[in-house]
Amino acid sequence: MTLASPPKTRLPKSGVQETADNQSYAALKRLLKEKGLLDKQPGFLTYKIVSTALMLALSLVILFVTDNGWIQMANAVYLAFVFGQIGFIAHDAGHRQGFHTPKQNDFWGILHANLLIGMSFGWWVDKHNQHHAHPNQEDLDPDIDIPVVAFTEKAALEKRGIPRFIVKHQKYFFFPLLLFEAYSLHVGSIGFLITRKDWKHRNVEIVLFGLHLLWYFALIFLALGPGLGLAFILLHQALFGLYMASVFAPNHKGMLIVGKNEVIDFLRLQVLTARNVRAHPITDFWYGGLNYQIEHHLFPTLARNKLREAQTIIRQFCNDLEISYYETSMFHSYVEILDYLHEVSAVLRGGKFASHPG
Repeated sequence: MTLASPPKTRLPKSGVQETADNQSYAALKRLLKEKGLLDKQPGFLTYKIVSTALMLALSLVILFVTDNGWIQMANAVYLAFVFGQIGFIAHDAGHRQGFHTPKQNDFWGILHANLLIGMSFGWWVDKHNQHHAHPNQEDLDPDIDIPVVAFTEKAALEKRGIPRFIVKHQKYFFFPLLLFEAYSLHVGSIGFLITRKDWKHRNVEIVLFGLHLLWYFALIFLALGPGLGLAFILLHQALFGLYMASVFAPNHKGMLIVGKNEVIDFLRLQVLTARNVRAHPITDFWYGGLNYQIEHHLFPTLARNKLREAQTIIRQFCNDLEISYYETSMFHSYVEILDYLHEVSAVLRGGKFASHPG
């Protein structure tokens, strides 16, 4: 097991202790349920759908009301933020946070993911479920299986060619690489829709994905022409990817890495592999609630408008069980990530990874 800074301690485990922890988790879940925190939130998600749609409409209006290049570049930046907010709605729907039936959540998830931002909802749900089941677990969590980034010394040593050079200096390449995240989302989605013929919503997703490409390129090139339109798209897609990846990166990167065959009880696996970013109304909005990553991983169906209230209960619960609950600032979370990546890749520069005992 590899433990990143800041060091975490894990209590000695036994079958009896693990059973007790499972019972404690069940008690915590009952407490949240009794307080109504696990109730579906259709009103809140409807509000987010409507308000985000208005944000999108504003960007599309700006496309056609001016041909000023600088204004349109600013609009591309703004639209990247809007696409991120649309992605949070798809995330909420994928976790069944908003509406009472899977069919309703799938409808809104597919609509926002496929039609609006050009990402396969089915592909994301499949990948994201694997991550939730095995956060930061080697060979099982797809979010730490990245060709040009290494999160363990072993993974760094396995890299070859250009990926090895990038990993060797990954502290400096990390944020520039995030500019290509939107491209990765699109390519992954297309691959999923081509190969996963068993996906029940495959045909609908293909149609909506195609409609996304149609409206996205048609509106931008119609409004801005080929030159400015291409610049708009490149900037928008780069910043959309950067925004999404920068929101998800602090959640787990640089936290506890669990061996493939290592067994840890559900509670500790979810808490010790996650990092919270300190709450603030602006931070909560920017992160779409994902700054409460510990709460989200313990209870994925917990709607984001209930996360702050749940945090008080869950943090005290972890403290009572002497389970390290880690939270830091937005800025420091990125410092920790970069420092950890630099430590991991030290073996490629002739250094040694400063691991901590698990």
